[in-house]
Amino acid sequence: MEDNKFFTADEVADRYRGSISVGTLRNWRAMRIGPSFVKIGKAVLYPADELDAWDLKNKVKCRDRIGLKDAGR
Repeated sequence: MEDNKFFTADEVADRYRGSISVGTLRNWRAMRIGPSFVKIGKAVLYPADELDAWDLKNKVKCRDRIGLKDAGR
């Protein structure tokens, strides 16, 4: 069986360098937005693969510098 990695809300806040607080994660869970989570009893855990997928979903694509040069820059 695969050894899945899970993060607590504190660890998720650390992962995003404090730009997302534990309180924000709590609010997002109540509104069912933000990264997916697993709740076992009182424990709230965020699967690492779900956080990685959430990162990709929120990734902002920027233009290439080559594209700027071709656009008459």
